Amino acid sequence: MTDRPTIVVTGATGRLGGRVARRLADAGLPQTLLVRDPARAPGLSGARVLRAAFTDRDAVRDALRGSDVVLMVSASETPDRVAQHRTFVDAAVDAGIGHLVYTSFCGAAPDAAFTLARDHWATERHIRASGLAFTFLRDNLYADFTPGLVGDDGVIRGPAGDGRAAVVAQDDIADAATAVLTDPARHAGATYDLTGPEALTLAEVAEVLSRATGRDVVYRPETVEEAYRSRAHYGAPDWQLDAWVSTYTAIERGELAAVTDDVPRLTGRPATPLADVVRATG
Repeated sequence: MTDRPTIVVTGATGRLGGRVARRLADAGLPQTLLVRDPARAPGLSGARVLRAAFTDRDAVRDALRGSDVVLMVSASETPDRVAQHRTFVDAAVDAGIGHLVYTSFCGAAPDAAFTLARDHWATERHIRASGLAFTFLRDNLYADFTPGLVGDDGVIRGPAGDGRAAVVAQDDIADAATAVLTDPARHAGATYDLTGPEALTLAEVAEVLSRATGRDVVYRPETVEEAYRSRAHYGAPDWQLDAWVSTYTAIERGELAAVTDDVPRLTGRPATPLADVVRATG
């Protein structure tokens, strides 16, 4: 292993960053895992672990210095997430990194229906302005998380109407990210929309979940007003409620319906159907 690994992975204690880190380790590639809590970092061959929060510009700069390519997994959902991202990007500029790979979201735009997609647009804009070489991986909704949409009564509720989402497997995203990280120059300036092989309505998602799990699952559309009322008992802050509800309105508006071939092009294999994801995680 070299003294200074050239690949840095953030979010390695999470589901997506951890998947990427394991793939790099399996390929025998040295890497630095940048985490907030080293005690939670996976023990991987060829990996060193450094502590740095996105908000600590000095620590991030020092950790990134000398690196060729960095996977920036978007921070946890918080009201100040864009500010955290800007601090990280500015630290990457200070460190003189060669290439930044950012996990964004399909339909990222200043006026996106999904409120958190606006955060991703603001981050992308900051990265573009930074002068760094970059690649944006715009992920659709995670197929792995669709079982979590189901209530205790077996019902998916939300104001999605008959809209569709091309839900994507986290393993597919990890494979795509690994392909970019191991050959970053080939993907400089590219934006990839990472989707599953088909766009499904939530009624169709419910049917897939029913078949894959043996549990009766149905979808019942809500109005936006009903959606806010049905989630009020969680006591979540307004910004979080807006994010939850707007996930469904983004589907209803068709912002997540486009199916691309970016996963097959990056990974060399077809994107994974929802049913296969659910069976594998079941």
